Amino acid sequence: MIVPQSRLLLWVGAVVVPFAAVMALVPDAAVPAGLLIAAVVLLAFLDAGLAQSSLDGISVELPAVVRLSKDRAGEIEVQIRNEKQWAKQLRIGLPLPREIQSPEEDFLTTLPPAAPLARFAWPCTPLKRGSFPIENCYLEAKSPWGLWALRTKHPARAEVRVYPNLLTERRSVAALFLNRGGFGAHAQRQVGKGRDFEKLREYITGDSYDEIHWKATAKRGRPVTKVFQIERTQEVYVIIDSSRLSSRLTRVAGGGLPIADSPNVRGPTDLRPATHDPPSTTVLERFITASLILGLAAEQQGDLFGLLTFSDRVQKFVRAKNGKAHYAACRDAIYGLQPQVVTPDFEELCAFIRLRLRRRALLVFLTSLDDPVLAEGFVRNMDLICRQHLILVNMLQPPGVKPVFSDPNVASLAEVYQHLSGHILWHKLCELDKVLQRRGVRFALLANEKLSAQLVTQYLGVKQRQLI
Repeated sequence: MIVPQSRLLLWVGAVVVPFAAVMALVPDAAVPAGLLIAAVVLLAFLDAGLAQSSLDGISVELPAVVRLSKDRAGEIEVQIRNEKQWAKQLRIGLPLPREIQSPEEDFLTTLPPAAPLARFAWPCTPLKRGSFPIENCYLEAKSPWGLWALRTKHPARAEVRVYPNLLTERRSVAALFLNRGGFGAHAQRQVGKGRDFEKLREYITGDSYDEIHWKATAKRGRPVTKVFQIERTQEVYVIIDSSRLSSRLTRVAGGGLPIADSPNVRGPTDLRPATHDPPSTTVLERFITASLILGLAAEQQGDLFGLLTFSDRVQKFVRAKNGKAHYAACRDAIYGLQPQVVTPDFEELCAFIRLRLRRRALLVFLTSLDDPVLAEGFVRNMDLICRQHLILVNMLQPPGVKPVFSDPNVASLAEVYQHLSGHILWHKLCELDKVLQRRGVRFALLANEKLSAQLVTQYLGVKQRQLI
């Protein structure tokens, strides 16, 4: 597409229009005025013809994969190839998805002479987690005399991967990443003697009879004791529910209160001025962020970390390993995970775990069990795996789920009924906790704003007590 520039409009307004009026009003001056107008028109057409080659040898390249974090400012590197190596002014437009905001709608740059390649950074801030493709870009260059501008669409493909923002969550568990000891900020004493066999040694007075290696004792003719060491490398799996249960919105007010209890929430007859609403996110978003933080904690402790996501079927499975490359693989496996409008299938999930995970491991479930029917199915299928693995079941505490007399500030009858409904659900979850405890499964309600910190605390408690 070729479009006129302001310089052309200026010439038309300064030459063509006045001399056209002269031709109409002064017949004797019609010939020279017409020639002058024809010269301007010819110049414009000639410049338009030369403009067709303004973008020859110009191409734009984007990185194949651009990695950004949600709600954090980032950059997309744009490379411009100039085969003819001419100095040229370019206007570039990059059609970013709606989920990625940029302060610049287009970018004006000048290609330096005798330089086949030029680079610049396009600032942007992603607002949503996921994968977003960029298919093309738009280029504009002026004609040699500046009367026209040639615009064209150029293919420039890139995949923008937006990962969860772990910066805020890492601040809440910052003590874990300080290298001052075995666990967190300070070294903690290991409880117990460990279960991994290390070596045999001569019997020492005071050794327990269950520590004697009877076959070695019979061969050597003297007592020989088994020595065990503390397990250092264990498998930790985070199991994320991406069904309809994880599509619920959750909000946290500025003071740490759930949105339902926030003083910023106004009733229909409340005439107070509205305040800024706290940001909302899905339960799955919180689960993904917390699982990646737990992966960092497992890496810090030298354990093997793995992932499993499910809805009505098992979606993704990443076997437990360690290392930076493996953590990147785990992050790539779940950064685009979205909630599905289906009911979770706990039977297929537990059968999959039974078949694929032979070694005893720590299984951290992130799901929601406030539905009585789904909770009953979950308890029934735990019998397949609870004897082989150590299982921690966690869910976000729903707003208002607490004992009925825990909040003394009740001002109306409607709030009384609201507290009663919350107490009934709290009582059902307590009964579920007792049922799971009888199967050796631990159940916990975690606060939304402290999800990552509480999850890491659970993991460190298991490590310290050597429960795996």
